[in-house]
Amino acid sequence: MLNINITPELQSVAPQYVGGFLEAEVVNGPTPAALWQEIEACSEQLRAAFDTTTIKQQAGIAATRAAYKAAGKDPSRYRPSCEQLARRVLQGKALFSINTLVDLGNLVSLACGCSTAVLDREKIVGDTINLGLGRPEEPYEAIGRGQLNIADLPVFRDAEGAFATPTSDSVRTMCTEATTKVLIIINGYNGDAEKVKQALEHTWQLLRKRQRRSAHRADGSSAIGVAANLTSYADGLAALCRSATGSALGLF
Repeated sequence: MLNINITPELQSVAPQYVGGFLEAEVVNGPTPAALWQEIEACSEQLRAAFDTTTIKQQAGIAATRAAYKAAGKDPSRYRPSCEQLARRVLQGKALFSINTLVDLGNLVSLACGCSTAVLDREKIVGDTINLGLGRPEEPYEAIGRGQLNIADLPVFRDAEGAFATPTSDSVRTMCTEATTKVLIIINGYNGDAEKVKQALEHTWQLLRKRQRRSAHRADGSSAIGVAANLTSYADGLAALCRSATGSALGLF
């Protein structure tokens, strides 16, 4: 069973942090039109509610920025991915379609205002993940950014080292169309466990929807969307970790 631990160093800068995760066996692929329409609809809602100045006041983004500042990291230089994505939408710039899993994660992030990591579970080494702070000169190749200075950034580590931050996921564990098992992590830095639960449920429903719209392979067998063998929502939450205060929430 996957075990995600919050280290004392992370608790010291983000004592209210609550995270959630889902694992699923998947068949990934190009993003379907229906999912992209949901992303566009969510983008319209975001534009109606915020601009590039006020987006920093959105609860999840504001709390993530505050955690960065508490750790000594400039949140305007190392923007959380949820803020990067929202700002792009608010600036009227087009979003890039990557693949179903990545775009699904972007939709969840836009909707909830929490940085959402979408990771290839099979590229993560071991069953124990620790959430701490980056160290000076710690190697980290970020997607689309090359080597990223993760010193003092919140960072997830496996047995091999750092593989995800709220600013950018790593090349090492990124999802591609060849991904067959996904780990999705939602970071709630403002301590709103209910918001994280809602985001998890939204994620699960999106995965289930892709499953129902599964395509058929050339040989006639069923390609089960991107959510094959996904456990129930309750089972997904039952892979218990702990909140920063130690309370078992079905989150971590």
